[in-house]
Amino acid sequence: MKIIYNLTEEDYLNFNLFHIKNSESASKSFNIQRYSIPIIYLIVAYVFSNLADIPFLYAFIPFLIMGIFWVLFYPKYFQNRIKSQTKKMIREGKNEGLLGEHTMLLTEDGIIDTNSNGETKVNWSGVVKMMEDNSNLYLYNSSVSAYIIPKRELKELEEVRAFFEAKLSHLQL
Repeated sequence: MKIIYNLTEEDYLNFNLFHIKNSESASKSFNIQRYSIPIIYLIVAYVFSNLADIPFLYAFIPFLIMGIFWVLFYPKYFQNRIKSQTKKMIREGKNEGLLGEHTMLLTEDGIIDTNSNGETKVNWSGVVKMMEDNSNLYLYNSSVSAYIIPKRELKELEEVRAFFEAKLSHLQL
């Protein structure tokens, strides 16, 4: 089976956001960042009230409000930060072949992905998992990288999905 597709910056951004959202270690880090700052705010309120010799409630309420805003708005900030960092990394390095036209040949033995920069090959045993979101199929070849296949480029999505599931049955999808 042969798939010809164009990988855009948006597809790559979607993969990074998807991966962060579905990674156990990234989720743990996100939650620590999201909830530790409000706890620090409360500690600062306590210390501030003692040092300034003011009632704790006067210091507590502003810091509590800042903590609530942090918890509510941090996810959007985090998502925007991931997007901007990813765009920055794409533009600063040598990324020829990452974006643009790809030709993926699906064989009995594995995947051969050809782009303007060359060719990569991976056996089916080298694919560690298949995941998907509304926009893309992701064939992970490590815990942090994947072949990104935009669904908009697939004429026979169900046929491609069934092919991958058959080849990756060893993964117990």
